[in-house]
Amino acid sequence: MMDINEIKEYLPQRYPFLLVDRVLELTLGESIVALKNVTGNENHFNGHFPELPIMPGVLIIEAMAQAAGILGFKTLDKKPSEGSIYMFAGVDKARFKRQVIPGDQLILKAQYVSDKKGLWKFECQAYVEDKLAASATILCIDRQRP
Repeated sequence: MMDINEIKEYLPQRYPFLLVDRVLELTLGESIVALKNVTGNENHFNGHFPELPIMPGVLIIEAMAQAAGILGFKTLDKKPSEGSIYMFAGVDKARFKRQVIPGDQLILKAQYVSDKKGLWKFECQAYVEDKLAASATILCIDRQRP
């Protein structure tokens, strides 16, 4: 549904922090399914851990938040180029169930839960081969760039 070029219109992150490669499904105001290809040449694998490369949990959470950010931006019909930026406001109930390693395809899912005064809440999951790798409740807030 969205390739990397369109994703870059909705996320301000760039390499090495752009963690969504493709959007597979998107229902405005409801949910998103996105894809992150995990490759061995990513910088974090040099130190986490060189002999047993594992994607850091914080980056899995970031990837889920980026998918949620795309859902939020698309739902609001806003783009970072228009002065809007979607920022983390909180992470609750983060759980890690399986390691994510080079060669995996991380399927990122986010479901809209609520928004109150610009604070958006999403239930997010990351899967590898239909197995839950991580989950979290993510809070994001839409702000204007200074």
